[in-house]
Amino acid sequence: MVMDKLGDSLQGALKKLVRAGRLDERTVNEVIKDIQRALLQADVNVKLVMGMSKKIKERALKEEPPAGMNPREHVIRIVYQELMEIIGKGADIQLKPQTIMMVGLQGSGKTTSTAKLARFFQRKGLKPAVIAADTFRPGAYKQLKTLSEKLNVAFYGEEGNSDAVEIVQNGLKELEKYDVKIVDTAGRHALEADLIEEMENIHAIANPDQKFMVLDAAIGQQASQQAHAFNDSVGITGVIITKLDGTAKGGGALSAVAETKAPIAFIGLGETPEDFEKFEADRFISRLLGMGDLKSLMEKAEESLSEEDVDVDALMQGRFTLKDMYKQLEAMNKMGPLKQIMQMLPMGMAGGMKVSDEILKDTGDKLKNYRIIMDSMTEAELLDPKVIGGSRIKRISKGSGCSSEEIRELLKYHKTMQTALKGFRGGKFNIQKLMKKKLGM
Repeated sequence: MVMDKLGDSLQGALKKLVRAGRLDERTVNEVIKDIQRALLQADVNVKLVMGMSKKIKERALKEEPPAGMNPREHVIRIVYQELMEIIGKGADIQLKPQTIMMVGLQGSGKTTSTAKLARFFQRKGLKPAVIAADTFRPGAYKQLKTLSEKLNVAFYGEEGNSDAVEIVQNGLKELEKYDVKIVDTAGRHALEADLIEEMENIHAIANPDQKFMVLDAAIGQQASQQAHAFNDSVGITGVIITKLDGTAKGGGALSAVAETKAPIAFIGLGETPEDFEKFEADRFISRLLGMGDLKSLMEKAEESLSEEDVDVDALMQGRFTLKDMYKQLEAMNKMGPLKQIMQMLPMGMAGGMKVSDEILKDTGDKLKNYRIIMDSMTEAELLDPKVIGGSRIKRISKGSGCSSEEIRELLKYHKTMQTALKGFRGGKFNIQKLMKKKLGM
């Protein structure tokens, strides 16, 4: 998940609030302490955390809840709004022809992010192209060329030419017909004078519409220093934070960048080109607080799926056989890892159940085995998995060559998804009412 530990801690604090018998100063103080602990462990700036805590307490105890909202929901709304104040709004990303310049220190994930950014615009229906202007790092040319070929994205580079400015100039002429041209520039291990000079020269030639600085989330609060330095040089219009899924310091990078007033443009959540998304603070915080992100889920589905992929009517009517499950797994696999998809559902939408990481492993690795197992089942078993007992599992195991444990895992997976869909069709979820009220936005 996006910053798993922080999300779990914040959701735990809000659950304590929801379960509280009465909302008094003591309860508010306990919840605030839990929120403070969660944010500090995520490396969010202490001064920001303390300032936010003070505001939450003052507002929770003094403000009257809006009409139709109970005091607990009001406090959750306040937490949401104050987190928005810390992180700030995302960058303005336009889906139109433009030139983008990528900058950042070496090792930040700049070249990979260049390819992911091209894929983002490609999914939106534009024609992207990339220019390999990192002549400093050995392997940068080949890496970007390989990534571009895999994504079917136009690539321009001049292997062996050490003049990055000349490469950019030639590349922009060669790629003139493409909608979005993304320039990958060189990085260093530190903000050296020659790096700054090269960036400024490329900037003068390319005249980019957007200048994105790429930051590794693990850098934490030190992100502020980098953001200021690059901004002074070329005028940063947005920040891409990478590896936000695998570090405890992600909160530090998010808050430090926001503090410099440099808007966050995109976040990287994994290794694949699909693990990359436009940063929208309201959606990001909603997911952190367990409120889900149904809008992003629908957008992802629209980009990835056709009408044939999902029989929505059957699902909403409660018909969910093993055949249906397999079809849905294939569809969700097109959208990305199942774990990311499940995180876009509000907590409680799966019957209040916390789905384990074991169940949420990449569906792509399981589809082949599941198909083999299902090929060894009878039609009656596929339509009604409840009839599958011990003797049937043994028979299916023998016929498929898969272990009994793998078959039970398939059945458990089916039951989990069936429960989740029941919750989706009409389960209880009180905090979801906050989304309908748009949390005061």
